[in-house]
This record gives sequence, structure tokens and C-alpha cells, in this order.
Amino acid sequence: MSKKLAIVADTTCDLPPNIISKYNIKLIPLRVIYKNKEFRDRIEISPQYVYDNFNKEIPTTSLPAASDAIGVFDELVKEGYTDAIVLTLSSSVSGTYNLISLLAKEYQELNIEVIDSKAVSIFYGFMVLEAARFAHTGDYELIKQKVLNVRKKVKGCHLIETLLYLRKGGRIGKVEGVVGEILNIKPVIGIDKDGVYYSVAKIRGRKRTINKIIAMIKEEFTNKRFKIAIVHGGVEKDAIAMIDAIKNIGTIDETIITELCSVSCVHTGPAILGYVAYEV
Repeated sequence: MSKKLAIVADTTCDLPPNIISKYNIKLIPLRVIYKNKEFRDRIEISPQYVYDNFNKEIPTTSLPAASDAIGVFDELVKEGYTDAIVLTLSSSVSGTYNLISLLAKEYQELNIEVIDSKAVSIFYGFMVLEAARFAHTGDYELIKQKVLNVRKKVKGCHLIETLLYLRKGGRIGKVEGVVGEILNIKPVIGIDKDGVYYSVAKIRGRKRTINKIIAMIKEEFTNKRFKIAIVHGGVEKDAIAMIDAIKNIGTIDETIITELCSVSCVHTGPAILGYVAYEV
């Protein structure tokens, strides 16, 4: 029997729907939980719903239901897959990796390998995309090498309007509290090698902060060949403007503009804007 390998991710990889569809990437949904109802990310809830209801309730999030993960595995078996590589968001911020690892050991119909991306959002999404591009080889070691190579090279940061949501969700990691929020200080947040948030800069005013991020991209990637993703929280115009500002600094192999998923925006709040890129 010939090998047929699938790439599976969770919904926080933040890859846009056209890429998910093109590479037949299967998604396991995390959950957004309100007092009276819970929703499966990307299936039953949109980021706009979360933003629109922040004034009524800030929800919590949870790892996937075991039944949803098993459902994805069952779907792969029906489609004739023999093997699967599952990449999850960082185990430093979620129990998803541990859950999927336990389920994979018990599931008998597929050979399943689970990889902790040690990253979040489109940092992690770029790893999923690279894995999907090589899924046709069926070569687990090659795919793992490609994923680790992206993980090693990927750089980026995000502007966050307020630390309120990161604090409430317990995701603040190494980010210091910003006393100057009242002064319109905008935190710029990075992700360390373990997938934990840390403070990159604190700048007064959104426009100045965006300009700082653009300057950081130019400093890192001018005259280089690279791939870049701009991730945003309901501010697509700002994302497009950021791409326009850096489109001529080097050779861009790939450009992705994508919106933060519902689970992620629970923790960041609205109007997040950031980039993730790596040299190729």
C-alpha cells in the first residue's frame, strides 16, 4: 500500500482560507468559550463576532475537543490517507500539543507524528505551509527538516493596541506591564524561541509604532530575498499599506495578508498589526 501523507494544523496557524484549500491542510479547531455558549474556531465563529461582543463579555479559549481531533483523523482515513503530520501551536501557551500527542498514540488507523511548532499565529502558519508544500514526498524527515529550518529563520513582531486582553488571558509571558497605556503607548510584541511573548518596544502613538515596524522590516530584509506575511485584527487597510511600504526593498518570493483567528484575537484584542518574515 502506497503512502499518502496529510498535513494537519490547528486553527491558530492563521493561514488564509485559499492556502488551506490549495494544499488540503486539515484544521483542528480550538474553542472560544462564552458564559452561555462555546464555539469552534473558524467553523462557528468569526473574529468580527469576538470584536463586536468585547463590550459585553471577554470570552476565554480552550484547546480542541478530543472528538473534533478524532473527527479530523477519521476524515483523513476516509480520504485514503495513511500518514499524518500534525503541527500545533506552542506548547508554552496551550495544551493542544499534549492533547493531540495523547490522541495520536491511541489512534490506530493512521501513522501520526506530532510536532510542537514552538510558535503562534502566522509564525507557526509559515511552518505549516512549508510542510504542506512537501507533503507529496511522504518523507517525514525531510518535512521535519523544512519545518525546523523555517522555525529557526522566521522573524517578526506585532503592534498590540492594549495589553488588557493578553493580561486577562494569562498569555502575557515576558511582556512587562505598560504603565503608560494612558499616554497612548503601543506595545510591540515578539515571540521567543519557545513561543512565549516578550516586549520588543514601547512607542507612543499607533502611526509611529507602525512606522517603527516598517523600519524594522527594512533593516532586516533590504536587498534580500524573503517571504512575508502581514497579520491583522480587522485592519486590512493597514496591512495592505504595510506591504506597499516595503514591497520594493528586496525580492519578495511570497506575500500573505491574513486575519488573526477568533481564538487568537480573544488574547490580543482588536486592531493588532504585525509582520512575520524569513529569508529564503
